[in-house]
Amino acid sequence: MKYKELIRKMTLEEKTSLMSGKDFWQTQNIDRLGINSIFLADGPHGVRKQAAAADHLGLNPSIPATCFPTAATVANSWNEELGEKMGEYLGEEAVAQKVNVLLGPGINMKRNPLAGRNFEYFSEDPYLAGKLAASMIKGIQSQGISACVKHFAVNNQEERRMAIDTIVDERTLREIYLTAFEIAIKEGRSKTIMSAYNMLNGTYTNENNHLMRDILRDEWNFEGVVVTDWGGSNDRVAGLIAGNELEMPTTSGETNEEIIEAIRTGKIKEEVLDENVDRLLDLIFTTEEVFKESHKEIDKEKHHQLAQTVAEESIVLLKNDEGILPIKKEKTVAIIGDFAKEARYQGAGSSIVNPTKLENTLDCIEEFDIKSIGFESGFERYGKKNKKKVNKACSLAKEADIVLLYIGLDEVTEAEGLDRQNMNIPENQIELLNALYEVNQNIVVVLSAGAAVEMPWINKVKGLVHGYLSGQASAKAILRVLSGEVNPSGKLAESYPIQYEDTPSFHQFPGKEVSVEYREGPYIGYRYYDTADMDVLFPFGFGLSYTTFEYSEIQVTKDGVTFKLTNSGGMAGSEVAQLYVGCQSTSIFRPKKELKGFTKVFLNPGETKEVTIPFDDKTFRYFNVKTNNWEIEEANYAIMIGASVADIKIEGIIYIEGTKAPLQYDRTNLPSYYSGKVSKVSQAEFEQLLGFNVPVSTWDRSRPLGYNDTVAQCQYAKGVVARLAFQLIRFSYWFLRKIGKRSTANIIMMSIYHMPFRGIARMTGGIINMPMLDGILMIANGQFFKGLKHILKERRKLIKGSKEENSIAVTVKEM
Repeated sequence: MKYKELIRKMTLEEKTSLMSGKDFWQTQNIDRLGINSIFLADGPHGVRKQAAAADHLGLNPSIPATCFPTAATVANSWNEELGEKMGEYLGEEAVAQKVNVLLGPGINMKRNPLAGRNFEYFSEDPYLAGKLAASMIKGIQSQGISACVKHFAVNNQEERRMAIDTIVDERTLREIYLTAFEIAIKEGRSKTIMSAYNMLNGTYTNENNHLMRDILRDEWNFEGVVVTDWGGSNDRVAGLIAGNELEMPTTSGETNEEIIEAIRTGKIKEEVLDENVDRLLDLIFTTEEVFKESHKEIDKEKHHQLAQTVAEESIVLLKNDEGILPIKKEKTVAIIGDFAKEARYQGAGSSIVNPTKLENTLDCIEEFDIKSIGFESGFERYGKKNKKKVNKACSLAKEADIVLLYIGLDEVTEAEGLDRQNMNIPENQIELLNALYEVNQNIVVVLSAGAAVEMPWINKVKGLVHGYLSGQASAKAILRVLSGEVNPSGKLAESYPIQYEDTPSFHQFPGKEVSVEYREGPYIGYRYYDTADMDVLFPFGFGLSYTTFEYSEIQVTKDGVTFKLTNSGGMAGSEVAQLYVGCQSTSIFRPKKELKGFTKVFLNPGETKEVTIPFDDKTFRYFNVKTNNWEIEEANYAIMIGASVADIKIEGIIYIEGTKAPLQYDRTNLPSYYSGKVSKVSQAEFEQLLGFNVPVSTWDRSRPLGYNDTVAQCQYAKGVVARLAFQLIRFSYWFLRKIGKRSTANIIMMSIYHMPFRGIARMTGGIINMPMLDGILMIANGQFFKGLKHILKERRKLIKGSKEENSIAVTVKEM
């Protein structure tokens, strides 16, 4: 241990005090030993350090910081160097605000388009997500603080996120859901990792020894700190045994006592606690070094300019019929859509950033050679229909050569804690588009959304520019693309199905009650569509340019692939060349193609460059459940270079010697997985893949409610008070949505409806403790008076204990 001598000086109580927060965002300090508290703050795309009362929902404003594009947007840049530079700037701002640990990036897979937090995650592909995350982590940590990659692992839905049991087979877990984390830890060397709320195959992630010990510590050699997601601790002692150093937020010492009791009774050895303390101390001491130096003020304009550059490289041109873009100088333009006036530039929830500067289209357009004849909002932002606004927009559109229509998903549709209900753009926006089409068919849509949407209206627009959620500088970045000052180079980091029903997890998302089954196995996103020959609206890796590129002269060696790339058009631009690998053996089921490398190349008109994409340890591997190891199958492999997964330009073949591992599957028992057609896998076949029986996925309505049951389950409670409370919560949600208070309604769902009972104690910072929670559960289970008496008794004890602690603290201070 690195801090053995210091730990020897600590009392047991002092050591345990470090294992949970001092308050909502800080760790505990021990002044007598020179151990300071450190500050953790949200920061996937901008520092969110709250100046006033702290909360985890993004309700209270934070200190202004640069709002960079979200991860879903940055992923479309496919630019590792740019991601690292953005990380550096995030780190600089964190240091300026005295933040030791920046809680990001988030790298969970986009298993399903409706997952409410998709805007915070990079991709449906683990290799792309891992590489971009590693670059961002390097940038953040170059400033002397820690990044915190999250949420480890398989956290792919928001509904019942703090209690859902994710059922996934080992091979899929390793290849799809852990690979990005592996890259982030091994290459990015993240000092901190955040555990997920959910269970994995029956065990909460921060208590899961297979995940936390076997893989994270032993296989990946992670020596940093594991912090729970806020309120995400279930059994504190089990978490400690698994190597979860820090529980957040504070529990006012309640879980410290659990650790002390476990040591005194011999349930765990004190050495286990010491190991956790040692790793936390290392994080504290190494990240506070940077604050000993004086730091210059942040150049806000410089950071804003980088936010604009990142946005420009991440914007994706999806359609450009008749060369409608870039907009010709002589064309007149009608700007329509509420998002042109008030940009939709970030998600909602714990990642909300208070921007240092926020631009909108109407304020910026005069800087460009775009002849605007006026603006109309055209629609109500949160879905209410307004015929008068539509008519005004159509009147303006009649007078213009081109309609620039700004539409997308609003802030309350995409939010942490809630999954989307469908893949649609709000109906009032589509009605506006249809009405505009009747009067002017030269429509260019500027789309703002953090995840895939259905586009049944695609044939009614000639141009489609997808800005995703491009941060505080999004307006000018998009206008530069529209005007031709910037040649778009973004490529989709996720597939766009034609309709939601086409997605492989359609029948298994979200898990509604106890568990969610990942029956599609490794076939998520393009791995499914490409293998099952399913048509999509836009494929993974797709994006248009104002110029053209040619690929030629492929050469494949044992070290990698080399080819020539030429800009054959008339405008300078960047191309993302993508390496896909396909095993030509059928002994082990796999997707037809898998991304194994990429590079972004800038070329002037007529310029040719020789490009090399090296192979690495992940190029040919697969996970073998029999050997419990990564293996290589002896076979011929197709080496494909493309502009997208569906647009392979050149191809070669290489023979690779394998590791001669035993075959792990009987293909007769897994017909869906060998065909890739996994949209309707039976339970029996899924169990063959898993190697164990799936748990019952519905609640047992007859048993009493417990700590890990959710407030939503009060509808089945024995107690009348609990059932009435449930109906009141449900009515409040309905009523608030009805009167247009959707944001407030969402908070009810996020922070109450899907919250497990233990979360009430874990998230209230000791205001309600576990003994008081026992009383609440007595009431829910039909023992109203006994429960109420118990709550009042425990409340008095809590208040008395708090007064005694304050008295002791005052005495110590006076001494």
